[in-house]
Amino acid sequence: MSSSTLVFIITLFCFICTTTQEANSQIFPPNFKFGVATASYQIEGGCNEDGKGENIWDRFTHTSPNKIFDHSTGDVACDSYHKYETDIALLKELGVDFYRFSISWSRILPTGYVDDGINHRGVEYYNNILNLLHQNNIEAMITLYHWDLPQHLHESMGGWLNETIVDIFAKYADLAFHFFGDRVKYWITFNEPNNFCQNGYETAIDAPGLANNLGVDVYTCAHNVIKSHAAVYHMYDKTYRKLQKGKISLILYTKWAQSSTNTHKDFKAAERSLQFQFGWFANPIIKGNYPRIMIERIRERSIKEGFQKSRLPKFTKKEIRYIKGTFDFIGVNHYTTHMVKWIDDIPIGKPSAFKDISVEEYFKDSWKGSGSFWLKVVPCGIRNIAKWIKNTYNNPNIIITENGYSDGEIILHDFDRKNYHKNYLKYLLKAIYNDHVNITGYTAWSLLDNFEWREGYSERFGLYAVNFTDSSRPRIPKDSAEYYKIILKTRHLIS
Repeated sequence: MSSSTLVFIITLFCFICTTTQEANSQIFPPNFKFGVATASYQIEGGCNEDGKGENIWDRFTHTSPNKIFDHSTGDVACDSYHKYETDIALLKELGVDFYRFSISWSRILPTGYVDDGINHRGVEYYNNILNLLHQNNIEAMITLYHWDLPQHLHESMGGWLNETIVDIFAKYADLAFHFFGDRVKYWITFNEPNNFCQNGYETAIDAPGLANNLGVDVYTCAHNVIKSHAAVYHMYDKTYRKLQKGKISLILYTKWAQSSTNTHKDFKAAERSLQFQFGWFANPIIKGNYPRIMIERIRERSIKEGFQKSRLPKFTKKEIRYIKGTFDFIGVNHYTTHMVKWIDDIPIGKPSAFKDISVEEYFKDSWKGSGSFWLKVVPCGIRNIAKWIKNTYNNPNIIITENGYSDGEIILHDFDRKNYHKNYLKYLLKAIYNDHVNITGYTAWSLLDNFEWREGYSERFGLYAVNFTDSSRPRIPKDSAEYYKIILKTRHLIS
């Protein structure tokens, strides 16, 4: 046997051993980062303190209390406006690499317009958070828009339904980069635009609670959000990136769509479901335009409904070039899975985004539930969606920006939440090592029990419990906090 042959056999043996070890590994890659997430309206409180302006969730909860399960508001929430130092101490105790939080647009720009004046007390608040994070060696991941549009923008110019918001949002983002960018390495333009466009302008179950133009406004909202994102990305790239050395993208919510059977029709239905929820925004920023299936289906149905053109707005060739490639990573919020079944197209009638998709979604009876009706525990879903993104979009860098489990009450010995994170992380590791998906971070939702939008305080996702009947809003660690702390310290998935 020649020496070169021997070297080849030894090298092959080592590769097989290494691959086998990685395939079964419970050890996270050396540069993998862990964090936790919150959002301004859900935790801050201080709804009208120190010059903050009203936002659409302030108005929505105050004027439509029946749309909130327990008729509550975020007026005080976790009172993080006054207790941010306590919260950062919790982050330090957990040992997170980064903290994902959002800026309340109306806290620094009360009307939403830069020209109407800056609220420097609001700027001071976020500067205090960033300075304290920096002192504790915790990286900041800031979301510029987590659903709380300044109410004045909604009233004065129609919010996300008016194209002029592209420039208005860019000016707000420019201000944030200027004031905070020296301490921020990850920027998120929008959190889950697929959700806030759908639920704000189609189903009306979230702020601003409009359902005036079904099957139209939802797509107008998305179109303006995508153009706003691209404008901010290019501004950061041109003006701030070289000096601040940060990364910027947006975050998309996605369920895994599991085909009900192995039939061609059910596979097509599952793919359509994924393209209409994830591809709706991912396709433009990665490839430049909406998914072909969306373009074709919405155009066809629109014409049959009597419209002169598609209800889905069209990007110009110049806009396609401008939008394409406006991401440094893809933020993925993933919680659960749906089974998806083919159905014949819903007959033509009044338009709606739901009819445009025309698939049947359901849960398996055997899947474990949670404190949220929509959240079933299906850990393999995180691996499946990661593989799908890799194969569909040429393996972009993915950061899991939300993943978590809800209870319906305070449960400190929260075995189900520990088990949820353990099993989802197990399948995330399989995606990294077995499927070679480029996942570099994981974010638990959430640091604290908080205001869960239309469910109010009836659902709890926190690693730390918050007693909302106590005016001091004490934070109480759950067992899941200790479990997450050990994972972060050892960088090893433990049973």
